Amino acid sequence: MLDKDGIAKRIAKEIKDGYYVNLGIGIPTLVANYIPENIDVVLQSENGLLGMGPFPLDGQEDADVINAGKQTITMLPGSAVFDSAMSFGMIRAKKVNLTILGAMEVSENGDIASWKIPGKMVKGMGGAMDLVASAENIIVAMQHVNKAGESKLLPKCTLPLTGINCVKKIVTELAVFDVLPDGGFKLIERAPGVSVDEIKKATAGKLIIEGEIPEMAS
Repeated sequence: MLDKDGIAKRIAKEIKDGYYVNLGIGIPTLVANYIPENIDVVLQSENGLLGMGPFPLDGQEDADVINAGKQTITMLPGSAVFDSAMSFGMIRAKKVNLTILGAMEVSENGDIASWKIPGKMVKGMGGAMDLVASAENIIVAMQHVNKAGESKLLPKCTLPLTGINCVKKIVTELAVFDVLPDGGFKLIERAPGVSVDEIKKATAGKLIIEGEIPEMAS
């Protein structure tokens, strides 16, 4: 079973050379620490930064350099800072190749709920609705079950939706899934030490299993 860093490390393998990538709040921000050294990518933070680097070492934090989740980050050589209007102009103009988001729920047809739990205080929508409306490639980084042990991969989302039919891939602590165009979570890889039966029990939505499912490579 993967921890949050393990989820981020696996997602980093989906990033291709030359990509512009937006990292959402939560687990996605950790992806910045695992970008392969042999590829050239530009990470975007929606609060107005192109060229985001990994998290700073202890003692090297700069409180004026933060990501959308208000975490201190680093800037790489050649990075640029600008206002949020320009940042969302990039997003809405589809200049971002890949968006990596956290989620509270994902449905089997690719709907995502990521911003509100009725009756509870949360940070709000943020830029998530613009991102899911504009991005053509969305990967979700999330825990497979909630604190009550209930599946977050569902036939239909129960929480207010952020976007409809937009998620392409999901990485959880248990597995990697492709969300198929006609519906269903197709199991691609298992986390080390996790069985297919464990994944079945934790997945409420339509699960598609074809042949032997390999473990994730380290």
